[in-house]
Amino acid sequence: MNMELGLLVLTAVSIGFVHTVLGPDHYLPFVAMSAARNWTRRKTMLVTAFCGVGHVLGSIVIGFVGIAIGASLHRLQWLEGLRGDLAAWALIAFGLVYMAWGLKQAWRSRKHSHEHIHSDGTRHRHAHGHHTQDEHLHVHIQLDTDNVRSITPWALFVIFILGPCEALIPLLMYPASQHSWWGLTVVVLAFAVATIATMMAIVYLATRGLEKLPLASAERYVHALAGAALSLCGVGIVLGL
Repeated sequence: MNMELGLLVLTAVSIGFVHTVLGPDHYLPFVAMSAARNWTRRKTMLVTAFCGVGHVLGSIVIGFVGIAIGASLHRLQWLEGLRGDLAAWALIAFGLVYMAWGLKQAWRSRKHSHEHIHSDGTRHRHAHGHHTQDEHLHVHIQLDTDNVRSITPWALFVIFILGPCEALIPLLMYPASQHSWWGLTVVVLAFAVATIATMMAIVYLATRGLEKLPLASAERYVHALAGAALSLCGVGIVLGL
């Protein structure tokens, strides 16, 4: 590996790390959905890695195709910008829909009381939520959340495929101009590993930290809060934050 390629690989690793750390949309959605869906740590890491691969892969494919057909850097960056806008609005839309669903869940799970009159004339009241079953069986609504659980990782994956790695395209141009496919491959792998590893590390540390916080009082609204977090990430992308 010559010095120029070595410096380019180091730059790719540095940019992969920095652009991930500075972009909450790279990790906040997974932290929020892990807390809301009660994902295991293993599932959280797998979904993060899965979406991270999709996130980098989309830009790799566009970059390689663009280079192969001789597209200019300006045109490739314009396409990446368009993908970024689509990803941002998709994240906002998904977050709003999920937040609305979460608010509906919170409303249904609110506690209320019932009065009972027994055969001997005694009266008593008890409180319960719509999702609880105790000695007074009151199952008002049987919610099937399997579809939501199965759709969520795939929705995130699609959004992350749309989401561009704007910094990757310029990195590909130098080795491509030198007609070095070996250099191109090394730069791509360095950037991809740095980006995905950083995503997974931040998500792991953040989920571990959340486990130590007293969040029981906000449990009813965890889905709504997760949806709000997703939408705010999308808004941040649109505003260029």
